[in-house]
Amino acid sequence: MRWEYSLRTISLSTPVYPKPKKKKTLSSDDREPKIGGKQNMWMALAMTENTIHNRSNWFLATNSKRFELKSNSSKMKYILVTGGVISGIGKGVLSSSIGALLKNMGFRVTAIKIDPYINIDASLFSPYEHGEVFVLDDGGEVDLDLGNYERFLDIKLNSDNNITTGKIYKNVIEKERRGDYLGKTVQIIPHVTNEIQDWIERVAQMSVDNDNPNEIPEICVIELGGTIGDIEGMPFVEAFRQFSRRMGPNNFCCVHVSLVPKPKSTGEHKTKPTQVSVKELRALGLWPDLIICRSETTIDESVKEKISNYCHVDPKQVICLSDQSSIYRVPLVLVEQGLVDFFTSKFLLNVPAIPASDFLHKWRLLADKHDSLTKQVTIALVGKYTKLEDSYASVIKALNHASLAINRRLKIFYIEGSSLEDSTKKSNSTEYYEAWHQVCQSDGIIVPGGFGLRGIEGKILAIEHARTNKKPFLGVCLGFQCAVIEFCRNVLKMSNADSQENSNSPDSVIIEMPEHNGGNLGGTMRVGSRETKFIHNDCLIYQLYDPEEDTIHERHRHRYEVNPSIADTLHQKGFRFVAVDTTQKRMEIMELQDHPYFVGVQFHPEYTSRPLKPSPPYLGLLLASSNKLDSYINKKFIKSIGNTSDTESNLDYNKTSP
Repeated sequence: MRWEYSLRTISLSTPVYPKPKKKKTLSSDDREPKIGGKQNMWMALAMTENTIHNRSNWFLATNSKRFELKSNSSKMKYILVTGGVISGIGKGVLSSSIGALLKNMGFRVTAIKIDPYINIDASLFSPYEHGEVFVLDDGGEVDLDLGNYERFLDIKLNSDNNITTGKIYKNVIEKERRGDYLGKTVQIIPHVTNEIQDWIERVAQMSVDNDNPNEIPEICVIELGGTIGDIEGMPFVEAFRQFSRRMGPNNFCCVHVSLVPKPKSTGEHKTKPTQVSVKELRALGLWPDLIICRSETTIDESVKEKISNYCHVDPKQVICLSDQSSIYRVPLVLVEQGLVDFFTSKFLLNVPAIPASDFLHKWRLLADKHDSLTKQVTIALVGKYTKLEDSYASVIKALNHASLAINRRLKIFYIEGSSLEDSTKKSNSTEYYEAWHQVCQSDGIIVPGGFGLRGIEGKILAIEHARTNKKPFLGVCLGFQCAVIEFCRNVLKMSNADSQENSNSPDSVIIEMPEHNGGNLGGTMRVGSRETKFIHNDCLIYQLYDPEEDTIHERHRHRYEVNPSIADTLHQKGFRFVAVDTTQKRMEIMELQDHPYFVGVQFHPEYTSRPLKPSPPYLGLLLASSNKLDSYINKKFIKSIGNTSDTESNLDYNKTSP
């Protein structure tokens, strides 16, 4: 159910030219200004309607002493999510959950992530510092939180939905060089803060629904990265102070997320960090409408009342969000604590009173299913950055989506590729044997994307183990390329087979793409959504995708590709390239014959996986690792997201999304 917006109508008295020095007063009946003269009309209007944007195009129509305000921006609702005390407190999941809640209320929701670093984008980030780089359809390389937004809201964002300080300053400097500021001294206030506000309003109006591109979002959730008080974020906080006043209290909501720790020495929750954080937020001009208290355990009502008293908010506006069994429970917790009623009242939304139990029905089934699964499937993730799970955030999410679809609890062994190499055997034999023990004990193996030489030989050894032992395997991007190298070395007996990224071997089976610019690293990869065409339909991966017109669209991020000159030789040995790009010269998908599941993809299918629509390559890996792939392919095994039973005949499997 969507709300209908009623335009605010302002009554004006008959215009009378004022006498000198006569003070204007408000009518005691309708609290509207007595207008004297056309020059004072806009001043009176500003007194009455504080959401006017001085750069907006307003339509003014007078009729029988009345006029109406009409503006697209006035219909948009903005929710700002800020953080206090520490970073990494869960603002991304919370923002996504708020969006999911509002979308389930029937509204069109978009999302913006603000990162106060000076980098233009996330393309050159080390995975150890910021986790994975998430890739969007338009080729934007952005913060991993945008992946959460897309998965929770089932939308498609673009690079402008990720704002960085670097982007803002770049735009301002370019405008100054063009002379757009007409010789004015360019400053943080107003030029940078205005640029931030203009960017937000522009992006908030952009459609995020590919199926309905003309549908404009109605609510925009904005996450401000970092913590309140960080010097990097000051221009953004000031911009939102101005923005909140322009939008008005019924169009803008500030949600502050703060840590409420429980030291073991005291055994009680401490509210002082939250009090200080809220105090700092207010000192900067923002007033929290909601305070989200993050903690390991549930917070007592007395603690909530204390936060309410000291932070000057209603107790209903203090929300406890303790650690949950899965992220799928977060939207449910928000509903249970009254956020539906809060947003309905705050934004004057016209929605029916629906019991909390009726909201987010699919999310509830998904969360319950996650908590009730007992049978386990184990996957060995052989990578380069496994010490930080966020480095493979989308891969892990895609594996979880697929495991839920097949009614299996997922267990992942995180294995450094270098731990499988002979050099580690000599330097740290314990690490070496433990790593190989996990590889051997796993039900399936995945080698995700990455860059650089370190760990490559270990990945190739893990792939050889999967190939020779008939163990299900999925290679993504670099993993796909490593599978080609392994097969060339051990089957085609090309002992020097390698990638141009790592060596100058004469047998370079992986080569640099011709269009790659060898200069600056930023913005030089083949990145974004690309069309892939199947040239063989008698393969497992084709049946998993079940595409229309034999084509799919997936997101890429790579500089190197399979040398097309060896494709025919590999094909003759059963190493088939079953899909190519639109030029039919670039290899996109490979599948090994006479193997339960040995698949490699040049793209990153994890970026388009959804909780209720798992990625087909990941689904195939989990099905094969659970000995269910044949029954699925034969249509004897169908899935229902709400069925936690393992009885195959009772499952209803919906078609997965490409």
